[in-house]
Amino acid sequence: MKTRVSFGYPSMMRLAMTDRERLPDRRVSELVDFEHAGRRWTLTVGRFADGRVGEVFLDTPKASAIGEIAADAAIAASVAFQHGAPLETVRHALDSQQTGAD
Repeated sequence: MKTRVSFGYPSMMRLAMTDRERLPDRRVSELVDFEHAGRRWTLTVGRFADGRVGEVFLDTPKASAIGEIAADAAIAASVAFQHGAPLETVRHALDSQQTGAD
């Protein structure tokens, strides 16, 4: 069920996402090992029964601040997926924070 909520300003009216779509207890997942900037990573992608991405996890074998930030961003993305945000929307939101030359 989606309900309208106000944040005090008429221009700030939005639809609140209140329903979470749960992943099946047994689901297809993919593991991808890769290296970026000299650091090894493992990406795990879990999917809903219809093939949509439902959860992502990012892990690195060495403890680091960037590893913790990446893991937290993956969890936030997973929550967004389970509340109906499309993969492209989440990718665009996270990608728009990059700095550097375009």
